[in-house]
Amino acid sequence: MSASDTGRLAPNVMHFARLLRRAGLPVGPGEVIAAAEALTHVDITDRRVMRAALQAVMLRRHEHALLFDQAFSVFWRNPDAAKFAQMLAAMDGRAPREEKAAAGARRLAEAMQAAKSREQEPRPDERREVDALLSASGQERLESLDFEAMSAEEIAAAKAEIARLTLPLDERRTRRFRLAARGCRVDLKRTLRDSMRHSGEVFDIARRVPLTRPPPLVVLCDISGSMARYAQILLHFLHAVANERDRVTTFLFGTRLTNISRQLARRDPEEAFEQVAGAVPDWSGGTRIGEALGQFNRLWARRVLAQGAVVLLVTDGLDREGAVGLADNMARLHRSSRRLIWLNPLLRYDGFAPKSQGARAMLPYVDEFRPVHNLASLRSLVQALSGEAPPRLQAAALWETRQ
Repeated sequence: MSASDTGRLAPNVMHFARLLRRAGLPVGPGEVIAAAEALTHVDITDRRVMRAALQAVMLRRHEHALLFDQAFSVFWRNPDAAKFAQMLAAMDGRAPREEKAAAGARRLAEAMQAAKSREQEPRPDERREVDALLSASGQERLESLDFEAMSAEEIAAAKAEIARLTLPLDERRTRRFRLAARGCRVDLKRTLRDSMRHSGEVFDIARRVPLTRPPPLVVLCDISGSMARYAQILLHFLHAVANERDRVTTFLFGTRLTNISRQLARRDPEEAFEQVAGAVPDWSGGTRIGEALGQFNRLWARRVLAQGAVVLLVTDGLDREGAVGLADNMARLHRSSRRLIWLNPLLRYDGFAPKSQGARAMLPYVDEFRPVHNLASLRSLVQALSGEAPPRLQAAALWETRQ
């Protein structure tokens, strides 16, 4: 790029940000403004300096660096360059089969194809015919498609479906009461207080009924390297749940435990996830399940597990520490909760067996063992939480029966 192109720099930065966003990177208006400002302080004729400046203000997570470098190489060069030609060939299905696509190349290619197709959209006055013959089958495919195999467009569609999910936990009777026209108990205090307005004459008898409300929901989600992609999708589900109901507490853990309940309380998803990214230092790292659960039991269990809380434990059971202390902490977590559900994406495999030390230590102390790898599994979880809880300590027995 030459210095004479600086007049078109701001629009190009905006289009580059759109490409990154379509490829799945969390790039918003703040990053665009910061990128345009950063390029005014560096030598834009030096590609390495320019890439470093854009990467510093537009990249949030280390795992997005490879995709960012690919997008930079594709966007900020002549379209006749070799790499851009290879990308277009890949989009047209002409890429050599022996070459394996780099991580993120599919999403980047689809983002470029989306930009290309928008430029070729017909004018509003042109007649368009829509073939909706395969719409139902497309929805069925989205329901059963694994989160890890989704493209950028499919992830966006899945997030939209997740945002519409509701989680009506079965309501439980509490010790509190509320006024009712017809109730099983007479509220003597309110009856006497109301009678004072009429010189002590009782004209009406106040009644009350027990107050029911859903139990607290506590989520412990693994964000290690093997769970990072699933955790990113599940965060949208947890954000929708946290903004739909009260008494929802969410923790993320990898090598340490982080409470993100306050961050997920933000109504705007982008703002919420931006704050989560800033609060969690160990994304896509190792996993210390036993240590994380021990920290939760010591610091948080008494505060958030009261009144019969339901606990969702989202992890693949692969513990970096070899399940040290995991069984004891799982036993304590089971005793403190009314219902402990283990959500494991590895259950999507028919031949899965809990052979790891972490899985063997956890399974005897969970009430339910469920998959969480696609939209269908999330809907099944919602239905299960809406009904009555099964007998406790049934997951291990059911697993033995299944074998």
